[in-house]
Amino acid sequence: MFEEYARIPVEVEYASEFRYRNPIIYPDDVVIAISQSGETADTLAAIELAKSKGATIIRVCNGWFIYSTCITCWFIHACRTRIGVASTKAFTAQVVVLTLMALQVAKEKGTMAESKFRQLLYELESVPSKIEDVLKQNDLIKHIADIYKDAENALYLGRGFTFPVALEGALKLKEISYIHAEGYPAAEMKHGPIALIDEAMPVFVIATKGPNYEKVVSNIQEVKARKGKIIAVVTSGAKDVKGMADHVIQIPETDESLVPLIAVVPLQLLSYHVAVMRGCNVDQPRNLAKSVTVE
Repeated sequence: MFEEYARIPVEVEYASEFRYRNPIIYPDDVVIAISQSGETADTLAAIELAKSKGATIIRVCNGWFIYSTCITCWFIHACRTRIGVASTKAFTAQVVVLTLMALQVAKEKGTMAESKFRQLLYELESVPSKIEDVLKQNDLIKHIADIYKDAENALYLGRGFTFPVALEGALKLKEISYIHAEGYPAAEMKHGPIALIDEAMPVFVIATKGPNYEKVVSNIQEVKARKGKIIAVVTSGAKDVKGMADHVIQIPETDESLVPLIAVVPLQLLSYHVAVMRGCNVDQPRNLAKSVTVE
């Protein structure tokens, strides 16, 4: 969104890698540090490295520990006292905060028309009611979960704004149900993951309206040709995917850049149902901790 609307080049980094590769940082760079707990050791170390090189630090988190290390602090207010380790609301709240930041920067720079700015704010305000519509499909999502709860592997595909949704969907399935899952850019499927697809492989595809829609439909056809099982998240009213997918979850239409806030919900909910059906502890998954405070 920063690149699309504010026209600022952005690199997304793992904090654990960032601090060990002697990154090129200039005093007029901005480093945005994202940490749910505010106590993540690698993120704190990356902040100190960026500060030592003169960068401006903005932090987005749900906790307080990181507060003193940054110039600007954005709290996501996603309930600090939550129980679940694999918190889904933290992801959504982080995306909302970063969305607001990108839109405001674009407005200040003049790279976004006032009409577009207001339209996106209006769409953002409508997201909660659209998520409510998605949650009404809980029975369908639970039914799909029951079908694939015994899968050993799963593949998640998305393009553009929805590629991170694929990553989040796969992460949640891994974290709380212990099923191996991978998120991939849909166009990269043919560069490796396609070799894994067979009749036992569920493939979750985010195929919502957008400039890459036809390309994603082509990916679905490739999966079907190899007998893979397609679970498609589509924009309400989409007809062509229905004839190809084994299961379809419809989400309300919104601006392409805001689709992740809605499309991620059915994937997170499906992971929850799969985990419960497999007898897993969804609040305290094995080997995970709320705060990774050591390297």
